Amino acid sequence: MRFLSGACSRSTPCFHWSYRLLPLHIAILRYRLFSVGWMALEERVPRRKIRDRLNPMEFYENSEFSQRYRFTKESVICLNGKVGPAIKHQSERNFAVPPLQQLLIALRFYATGCFQLVDGDLFGVHKSTVCRIVRRVSKAIARLKGQYIRFEPRRETTAGFYRRAGFPGVIGAIDCTHVPITNPGGENGELFRNRKGYCSINVQVVCDDQARITNVVVRWPGSTHDSRIFDNSQLCALLEEGDIHGHLVGDNGYACRPYLMTPLLNPQTQAEKNYNYSHIQTRGIIERVFGVWKRRFPCIKEGLRTKVDTTLAVIVAVAVLYNFGKRVGDELPEVDEDPLQNDLEDAQVQNAANPNGNAVRRTLIENPFAA
Repeated sequence: MRFLSGACSRSTPCFHWSYRLLPLHIAILRYRLFSVGWMALEERVPRRKIRDRLNPMEFYENSEFSQRYRFTKESVICLNGKVGPAIKHQSERNFAVPPLQQLLIALRFYATGCFQLVDGDLFGVHKSTVCRIVRRVSKAIARLKGQYIRFEPRRETTAGFYRRAGFPGVIGAIDCTHVPITNPGGENGELFRNRKGYCSINVQVVCDDQARITNVVVRWPGSTHDSRIFDNSQLCALLEEGDIHGHLVGDNGYACRPYLMTPLLNPQTQAEKNYNYSHIQTRGIIERVFGVWKRRFPCIKEGLRTKVDTTLAVIVAVAVLYNFGKRVGDELPEVDEDPLQNDLEDAQVQNAANPNGNAVRRTLIENPFAA
């Protein structure tokens, strides 16, 4: 009975099969519990997949690469040598994006102005990573502003402007352009809404006779008038000191000053008409700069959806890249603009003229343009 019931004592040896197989049962049970637990753990915490990021430097031909990134491969390598050390991560942990890959992500964003999600899908990174990369790379490129954007008028600059339309003493063409942005909101959100009804950053740009950007001011909301931006700029203070000889040419959004010539609203004599024609033809180069600049980097034409501080860094960065392309000989073909039409659009607003500016303008009309 003891044998049949499975009971045993110290005096009676036990030969029941379940006692002999007990360690095997425990091992199988432990294995099943471990397998179920591991499967549940994998469902809760999926394993990280390391994506093989596309290398556009090898994938695209030279022409295809330039169309997508607005620079040749040689120019990108040169630019990476300048900003690479500033954007390189201090550690390789968490599969950090290499500097060249960061630069390509930012250039792709500048060249398309698309959503950061689309840019991230192209390179296999999250849109938040794209956001951080665009901000980091833009600030690194913007720090090169002192190397590529300088206002240093020379005799060659004045001679170059004179060859264009016979306007003497010109050291630069000045104008402002609006870069569309999303409404930043808050108490000052409506300050960014310009007279055309959309939110923007009003950017002041000065160029030379070679269509190079020599001065850029990127910090004013879209509702700010062009003349106010110029009045509060370092360039205006520099010209007020009188150490620089010559004058800028601007539209009727600015007041006529000894160092800033504007066109006449109602020219009567032939000399005045000659002055206006020469002025418009000379100032037209700044309109062509805006056209080429925005066509090369559509992000500042279609609009930026980033934070305000990132937006300002992006605008300065693409201005630096514009001059960088001209310096290394990597340029896009220009598209002719109609400077007369742009001048007529801006002529609706006229600032109070400066007596000294009127005297200088009258001297120009009576001497070079009277013949």
